[in-house]
Amino acid sequence: MTSALANAPLANNAVDRDWWRGAVIYQIYPRSYQDSTGDGIGDLAGIVARLPYIATLGVDAIWISPFFTSPMKDFGYDVSDYCDVDPMFGALSDFDKLVETAHALGIRIMIDLVLSHTSDAHPWFGESRADKTNAKADWYVWSDPKPDGTPPNNWLSIFGGSAWQWDTRREQYYLHNFLVSQPDLNFHSMEVHDALLDVAQFWLERGVDGFRLDTINFYTHDKELRDNPALPKEQRNADTAPAVNPYNHQEHIYSKNRPENLDFLRKLRAVMEPFGAAAVGEVGDAQRGLEIMGEYTAGDDLMQMCYAFEYLSPEQPTPRRIAEIMARVDRVAADGWACWAFSNHDVKRHATRWDLSDAAQRMFATLIMCLRGSVCIYQGEELGLGEADVAFEDLQDPYGIEFWPEFKGRDGCRTPMVWESDNRNGGFSQGKPWLPVAAAHLGQSVAAQEADPTALIHHYRRAIALRHAHSALAKGSHAPIQTDGNVVYFTRQDAGEDVLCVFNVGDSSARTRLPAGNWTPIAADLGGVQEIADGQVALDPWQVCIATRNI
Repeated sequence: MTSALANAPLANNAVDRDWWRGAVIYQIYPRSYQDSTGDGIGDLAGIVARLPYIATLGVDAIWISPFFTSPMKDFGYDVSDYCDVDPMFGALSDFDKLVETAHALGIRIMIDLVLSHTSDAHPWFGESRADKTNAKADWYVWSDPKPDGTPPNNWLSIFGGSAWQWDTRREQYYLHNFLVSQPDLNFHSMEVHDALLDVAQFWLERGVDGFRLDTINFYTHDKELRDNPALPKEQRNADTAPAVNPYNHQEHIYSKNRPENLDFLRKLRAVMEPFGAAAVGEVGDAQRGLEIMGEYTAGDDLMQMCYAFEYLSPEQPTPRRIAEIMARVDRVAADGWACWAFSNHDVKRHATRWDLSDAAQRMFATLIMCLRGSVCIYQGEELGLGEADVAFEDLQDPYGIEFWPEFKGRDGCRTPMVWESDNRNGGFSQGKPWLPVAAAHLGQSVAAQEADPTALIHHYRRAIALRHAHSALAKGSHAPIQTDGNVVYFTRQDAGEDVLCVFNVGDSSARTRLPAGNWTPIAADLGGVQEIADGQVALDPWQVCIATRNI
């Protein structure tokens, strides 16, 4: 089908096929954003009602987590119909209204495509599991057991246990990198490629401006089903899976990260290209995330952006760590493009994860808007929301239920958005919310912060505006990142202007010498230092200095 909305104009938008480069993308978890029906679950109509608020933030696009038809065992990341809206979120007409309204406000729409696996309730899987000779018999990853009846190899599920599940119909195992109810599609089948490209085409014709691609490096598996090697203990980290998960004990070189994946990504880019659409891929790999990001975004025939987990990790970034990450990106992804995030729907909110004060949150908000790459911010991040404490009896996330109490799952970052302070549901719903609204969040509501000119929400608006005001910050190059104790600094350059970015990443005062030049401080409204003397700058705890010079 072709929607009339496909070419709906964006306000103040010239044809810019490079719109994604340096864009600020606001992630919405639809179950928890705004409920318009009183059933306690957010929906598309609720998002439409809040689009004017999103526009005031100054973001370029929104990324909406899955709203497709689904049994909701993994809350939409288990799709049973790629081309329809689950009734709990509304209907296709609601999505069309969302696109139309967003475009009128100058906001682009990116949707979350889950292509590596489907729900076991998807008709494709129902047909595939029926027998070994049907038309979709090889659309999923099936394998005979070993002679002793055990799974074909040692691959593990990221949600715990073996990545293989026995199916009595075919008397074979099928692969599931996530829940048992999320069988993996077989990307060695060209028919699967074609079906998924048709899905992308459907939504592009309906007016979307791009995709967030879930688990992009999981698409293709090793055709020979070779065992993953063990990962030495000293190389394990918990960036991709919690530390208590044995998934961290393997180097996943055969169950994901396969070079054949590039063939599909080139096909997908070719489908997107006529629409000027862009994609950001989620690279889930604790060892080679940045390298894979570089591989997947190199040149102009693959994905435009990817993000790895370096800034989603449990450890607060130090100046040295920031410099290491960006230097590594320069080495392994010089021809690619990163998309940075501190929080999302899968990790503990960074205000809690890094135990940040209000001043530290402001510094990190400014920092991410100055890094080379695009930016994702997660709903409620602009309010400074911390991780909610969700009782075990209120948990919904199967990941948390499996690994409780050492890992409490992802519900703490998925509780409803708080719009009002004088309503126990935070203005999210007239009914009982699907997850409880955190009482600690109510005082940080949108209404409360709008009334306070010193609140964090206004800092986010100003930081986003700073990025938009200087093409060097959005699209420019950067000089090597330098550190001096608690201080990290770098310059960005584009269109005849240098922008100097200096950050005190610590709770003690600092002084540092700046690169030579006649620097003019800016960003006073972000608490930035306004005096540079003798080529040096003195910074209060968590303070920044942003300055410019003409080249």
